[in-house]
Order: sequence, then C-alpha cells, then structure tokens
Amino acid sequence: MSPIGRRGFMVLCGAVVLAGARVRAQQQGNRPPGTHQDNTDGKEWIRRLERSDRIPGLKIDDVISCLNLKPGDVVADIGAGTGAYTIPFAKAVAPLGLALAVDIWPELIEYVGEKAAAAHVGNVQPLLASRDDPRLPPRGVDVAFFHDVFHNVNDRQAYLRLLVTYLKPGGRIAIIEQEFDDPIAQKWDIPEDRITREQLQDWMANVGFELRSVFDIFQGANNPPGAGMPARWFVVYSARPAPRPSLVID
Repeated sequence: MSPIGRRGFMVLCGAVVLAGARVRAQQQGNRPPGTHQDNTDGKEWIRRLERSDRIPGLKIDDVISCLNLKPGDVVADIGAGTGAYTIPFAKAVAPLGLALAVDIWPELIEYVGEKAAAAHVGNVQPLLASRDDPRLPPRGVDVAFFHDVFHNVNDRQAYLRLLVTYLKPGGRIAIIEQEFDDPIAQKWDIPEDRITREQLQDWMANVGFELRSVFDIFQGANNPPGAGMPARWFVVYSARPAPRPSLVID
C-alpha cells in the first residue's frame, strides 16, 4: 500500500472509531458515570412518557389481568414515571388496597400525585426512592412491578436482595423488560444497560425466588404496532417454598 493509501486508510479508520464513539455517547445520553440511569430531568421525562401513541403499547388492562390483582393488594409500581400503570393498579385494588408510585425523580412523584387527585383516585401513595433503594414499607408489598425499568438498576443483585425484604410472605416480583436484541432496544440502550431473562433467572435464584409465570403479551405479533416500543418479555417470580423437614422414624 502506498503512503497516501495508508494515510487514507488510517483517516477512514479514525472516522469509523469517532462515529462509533458518537453513537455510544448518544446511547448513553445523560447517564451519570457508573450508573445505568438516564439523568434527563423530570419535565422531559413527563413529555416523553405522556405521548399518546405510547399508551397502547403498555397493554395496561392485559397486564392487570396477568397479575391477577385483588382488592386489598398493595402494588409497588417501581419506576412509575407518569403513573400510566399506577392509577389503573390503584383502581384494581380499591377500596382497601394501595398503589405505590415509586420513582427517583421528584417531578414525576409530584406529577403522579396530581394526576391521581384529578382522577379522584385516593389510594395512590407517591414514594420518592433512591437509585439503589425503593424505600418501600417493610414486609408491606404484595406485588413489586417493573415495566422497562429494572435494567436501570445499578447493582441488580443487591437491589433484589433489598427488594425481597419489602415483600409480604407470598409476595411477587413482576418484571417486563426489552428483548435484548430487539432493534429498538439496541437503539435506546447500550448492551451493558440491557438484561436477559437468563441473567434475571440467576439473580432471582440467588435471593431464593423462582419463576411462576411467563406472559407473551408484548412479544412477536402481540407487541402493539405503531407504539414504537420494543418487544418485551414479562415474567413473575415468587419465593421458593421452604423445604419440608424430613420425617425420621426410629
């Protein structure tokens, strides 16, 4: 290769590297170093999450049916955003149940509270969480629910260890997450910010939880077209039953 050819090749390679770096930076968005959270401010999250075309992609009634919520249940909507699920959850568990709107952004917590009041739904309780602790009532939650949120957790294993301390006996953890290789998911998040069902299975096993249900309402042809949302998997876990003591006969 001539010196000019080598220089041209090096320039081309440099351009490719820089382009890759730009794409990576765009995918990382405003994420603080060492975390998986986008640091976009609350007002911008409200604008993103309140798009009318997004709501059909959430399949809210189907999710409530899959969870088999009952009046009197306490549901923690972790990463509640603008309350798209929280308020329907509250209606499903009324009159004695409670829907906890859990988020790390004060603007979103305030927004959900105002939204619930406007809808005359009195059993929504907004809770401001930290990045690594949902700050739920100890042993007070029947269902901890995540929609497209759990991948934002920094130390997923440590978070689950803490989360199970907030569940009532028999409490469940429901997680809806992006299919790892979905084109939209790849556009939204870099690989280390996405998770697989296999990873979750390992983390859950380490806290003594096992898979109870799998729902395909967001996969393949079941994923609503036009909502601009990736295909997602939907799983529910609960604690493994304690082993029965062996019967010893002398």
